[in-house]
Amino acid sequence: MRRYILIPLFVLSITSAAYARILPIGPGGYADLTAAAADVQPGDTLYFLQGTHAGGAFVENLQGSASAPITIMGDPAGGSIIEGGTNAFQFSDPAHLRIMHLIFDRQTGNGVNIDDGGSFETPANNILIAYCTWRGIDATGNNDQLKMSGVEYFEIRDCTFRNGSPGGSMIDMVGCHYGMISGNRFENGGSNSIQAKGGTHDILITRNGFYYGGQRAINIGGSTGLPYFRPQNADYEATSIMVWANVFTGSMAPVAYVGAVACAVVHNTMYMPEKWAVRILQENTDPRFQLCGENLFRNNLIVLDSRAAAPTFNIGPNTRPETFALSHNLWYNIDDANWQGPNTPVLDAQSIIGSDPLLASPGMTGGDFTPGAGSPAIGAGFAMPEELPDFLGVPFNSPPSIGAVEGDPAVNSAGVPPLARDLNVTIHPQPARDIVRIRIEGLRSPEVRLLVHDLAGRRLNHLDASLPTRTGAAAASLDFADAIPGWYIISVIDDTRASSIPVRIVR
Repeated sequence: MRRYILIPLFVLSITSAAYARILPIGPGGYADLTAAAADVQPGDTLYFLQGTHAGGAFVENLQGSASAPITIMGDPAGGSIIEGGTNAFQFSDPAHLRIMHLIFDRQTGNGVNIDDGGSFETPANNILIAYCTWRGIDATGNNDQLKMSGVEYFEIRDCTFRNGSPGGSMIDMVGCHYGMISGNRFENGGSNSIQAKGGTHDILITRNGFYYGGQRAINIGGSTGLPYFRPQNADYEATSIMVWANVFTGSMAPVAYVGAVACAVVHNTMYMPEKWAVRILQENTDPRFQLCGENLFRNNLIVLDSRAAAPTFNIGPNTRPETFALSHNLWYNIDDANWQGPNTPVLDAQSIIGSDPLLASPGMTGGDFTPGAGSPAIGAGFAMPEELPDFLGVPFNSPPSIGAVEGDPAVNSAGVPPLARDLNVTIHPQPARDIVRIRIEGLRSPEVRLLVHDLAGRRLNHLDASLPTRTGAAAASLDFADAIPGWYIISVIDDTRASSIPVRIVR
């Protein structure tokens, strides 16, 4: 007889306590994920014991609920490995699913595949992937470590992706919407670390490290067959993609706009790209599509050598480079003190060319990319309305530093800069329909600020709040009744700490 472990699950939207089961997978438990999934109920956790488990599971309609998501996880201490299989897992039409603390290795197709089952009207939704590692994929073609098609309302955070297929992506999104990719590490990518195409929109990519991230570390757009677009009538590969406060090293090109419209690349540091810093391309030439244009490139810090100095921008045919907006970028060529700057498609207003940004200790696989004392990057950026934190989680000063890391953090009254540590923040319910209740503990200042943005970086000014602190804590209720469904970021800022917390609004 199989054993179930009962743990209390306190659901804030109801008054009575429910009970969630832990269903172990491995010796003494279920043989594999498929067997465990056949018995799962909303709120349950499918728990992979430490050890190596065979991949290859296909599970349809694995659906929790807003108040009782289904969790698939390994041991938080590590050692729960899913090895081999065409896919480690393929989930078709999942909802309210969390995947955590697992290691994926040596799949021959895609590492993990999440899709809408081809039913475009009912996307896979409310997916969290956190604290997972992809060690490498046993393939060389168009094989992705995490493949998502038709997924809405998702978050991918604090994961590690290594050794991508030469022809594939580490995260490949086709027709995905309202997602956040944050705090991840990408190493040795193939074609891309992240690709967002096929009608993908409203994605925030922030605070990630891309170390040798592939041919195009982030491919904003791409080339998608017409039957695979979501929505089917989309006239863009990607729109409303925000790439904010990431660090890139190497890569043939850190960023490519490919059939992208109204996307933004802001406050990133690009260190030693191998051929270009930026590509502007249009690969899908069907007449229904808008040509790549109306995109933003601002507050980015680029350190390069002769390999990417001429040209720095690769601009392809059938694009609208004249519609791009560039400003407040810093360009430094370590090989040529007399370099005249990049071949920008339009004027890069208030840019800095030829001045060493004095980064603390940059490295190709990591390091400290903070502009040091006296850096020309400090205070030279454009103050963006989004006010999202920097690569380290610290608020940008005003005016901000150029690049991914704030070189001169604002200080409190005691002269102490904000700490790149999370506050103790509780948000409920999650997801919410209208009222979101937030409580912050561990505060050190008499007042705390709340700022709310959508994933395109637009600020919801009517939800701004300044809360008094009592005995180190503060609480508030925010009314999202007028907000459209989707992901939002609540930024909590006091004198000494800052934290950004995602919240989902559903109807």
